[in-house]
Amino acid sequence: MLDAVIVGAGPNGLTAAVELARRGFSVAVFEAKDTVGGGARTEELTLPGFRHDPCSAAHPLGVNSPVFRTMPLDRYGLEWLQPQLPMAHPFPDGSAAVLSRSVAETAASFGPRDAGAYRRLIEPFVSKWDTLLQDFMALPSTALPRDPVTLARFGLAGLPPSTWLMRRFRDDRARALFSGLVAHVIAPLGGLATGAVGMVFALAAHARGWPVARGGSQSISDALTAYLKDLGGAVHTDYEVKRLDDLPPARAYIFDTSPTALARIAGLGRSYENYRYGASVFKIDYALDGPVPWTAKEAREAGTVQIGGSSAEIDAALHAASRENRAPDPPFLITVQPSVVDPSRAPAGKQVFWAYGHVPNGWDGDLTDAMERQIERFAPGFRDRVLARATSGPPELAARNANYVGGDIACGAASGIQLLLRPKISLFPYGTPHPAVFICSSATPPGPGVHGMSGHNAAKAVWRKLRTP
Repeated sequence: MLDAVIVGAGPNGLTAAVELARRGFSVAVFEAKDTVGGGARTEELTLPGFRHDPCSAAHPLGVNSPVFRTMPLDRYGLEWLQPQLPMAHPFPDGSAAVLSRSVAETAASFGPRDAGAYRRLIEPFVSKWDTLLQDFMALPSTALPRDPVTLARFGLAGLPPSTWLMRRFRDDRARALFSGLVAHVIAPLGGLATGAVGMVFALAAHARGWPVARGGSQSISDALTAYLKDLGGAVHTDYEVKRLDDLPPARAYIFDTSPTALARIAGLGRSYENYRYGASVFKIDYALDGPVPWTAKEAREAGTVQIGGSSAEIDAALHAASRENRAPDPPFLITVQPSVVDPSRAPAGKQVFWAYGHVPNGWDGDLTDAMERQIERFAPGFRDRVLARATSGPPELAARNANYVGGDIACGAASGIQLLLRPKISLFPYGTPHPAVFICSSATPPGPGVHGMSGHNAAKAVWRKLRTP
């Protein structure tokens, strides 16, 4: 009998398996697709030689992950590549605010009226970032805070809505960039703890940047898999699990799946019937005949570029997708250009580029024209660089990854109390009504992102149980 079986070979499932295997437990992972990866994959979606990331592409939480930093993933081929700028936010006048590794450079890009306010908000946490992040990502029940005073100070600033936090900024340059940071969780700006979301992304950039993985996000999943196998773990692909009886006997079963799939497979009935899925995205992967012709020079050297003309425009786009059940026009876009730092992604002289805009859950329309009009607004002539494009709306995203219910790439709405307490209000979010069944996906704290901490936290709950006489 195995000690633990993991269902789903995404970053959280693989991390849970590694954490148990390196503590001496026997583990096996079962994945329905023919390759590992989940939200961290790389494929040729457009033309031969163009390597795209179908989901996650830039990894501020990956390079900062407390659990990834304890693993020798570099020995298994994972190399982080840092663009000159982690992120840029261009404006219609050709200027840009930036999220730089330097707090001072970032603050200066906001202008003199807001530079001091940004430094006062962020600088107190920079020197304590590693401890703060570990405390933040281990909550609510897996460990006592190592620095409760700093965590409490961070909570006072971050738990209110981001709209409250942004009142300290006098000009819209800072508000627009910060709004874009919050929008990465695809939730309205006025929600609980959205200020903390923006601060985490900013602090991550100042600490270790927003890198891409050399060769594509698949290298993260491949490194975790190779490490797991060296620890004695097994990985089985092309193995769809429809019920617990499809799996070998084990002392614990850990699901890197949506709560909906977990309830169906494990026979948990209506245990997660109140779990909410959120807005989706419409994503386009591009093969380009050269770099994006950004008007703002800062955007040409940034790994990630946020596209939203103002904080009000970003807020309206989020409300349209999340609250009004319609596709926004103009949409707010998050874009990633890995080729600025990784030429291996495309043939010589060519580039890959990735963009998504928010749309309602399950939306079946086509946002291509609206997205490209928005890109052209900040990069005139962009369409002339397009060699090929691959589009994915909510139905395609859900078909590609079963965890993306209705196309929700966060595996559950990251808004309201569900941003902090998921998949239900509980001090033990990784356990289920079945004593041998656990959940470790992005539907559990600390939530979405390629960081493995949900897998780590769930593995900690499992190994405590397995060691109990």
